[in-house]
Amino acid sequence: MPMSLPICRPRILAICSKVPPGFAGDPLIRLRFIAVAHPEHPLHQLGRELTLQDLRKHRHLVIRDTGSQRRAGSWLGAEQTWTVSHKATSIHAAGMGLGFAWFPEEMVLGELERGLLKALPLREGGERWAELYLVFADRDYAGPGALRLAEIIRELVAAQCRNLGHPASGQRPAPGGTDSAPSL
Repeated sequence: MPMSLPICRPRILAICSKVPPGFAGDPLIRLRFIAVAHPEHPLHQLGRELTLQDLRKHRHLVIRDTGSQRRAGSWLGAEQTWTVSHKATSIHAAGMGLGFAWFPEEMVLGELERGLLKALPLREGGERWAELYLVFADRDYAGPGALRLAEIIRELVAAQCRNLGHPASGQRPAPGGTDSAPSL
């Protein structure tokens, strides 16, 4: 007699930069990305505000897209890109002067403080913002473990934001107003 296996519902919970069509997500955190390179990188040696055209002439360090529809290469059309698999590898490569990249500011604070990286003086586009969302595939099918994990993630993100002096979870920046997700 054939054995019946329970239906597996993969990816019950996800953290995404965009809520996929057909799903609902709650804002989790808002991240500020800055463009950085080693202080001795040729881009810093230009001694002026940089343009996107300046960036296109230098190696752009890109972290591999892990999505099912991977994008390849540099979104800004850089002549040369190095694609790496991990953020730590990209940070290390930038710190060695091998290229420039955008990172969440909080992720490279130590390198900035130690002088291993320096923000690029871009005339425009020197900072980018990304919001991360906590998304359930279908909350009705989520078990107590998945629900608790979501609660833990929200609590840890809110605590980290409080420690860093960022807005509390559940608030959203509005024109002259509040913030829906903590900002980093």
